Amino acid sequence: MMESIIKELWHGNIIPQEDSRTNSKEMKELLGYMARHHEDLEKSFTDEQKEIFEKFHDCWSEYASLGECAIFCYAFKLGMRIAMETLTK
Repeated sequence: MMESIIKELWHGNIIPQEDSRTNSKEMKELLGYMARHHEDLEKSFTDEQKEIFEKFHDCWSEYASLGECAIFCYAFKLGMRIAMETLTK
């Protein structure tokens, strides 16, 4: 079974960053609120403000992605350490 999970991850059939983002009702609601506020805010901007906000949004998305990657790597390694300790003790 482990080998098939690794292959599924390799082939892109398991996408942790997408599967974990909207896995709860609260997260789905929050994403909806954020999208609505984002749209409302953009409507009030001048063209120059929209461009600046878009740049900010791009930077924030990249930052969040890097953070999610770091958390995923840490959690994966921690899980493996727990598994190793369980199997060796």
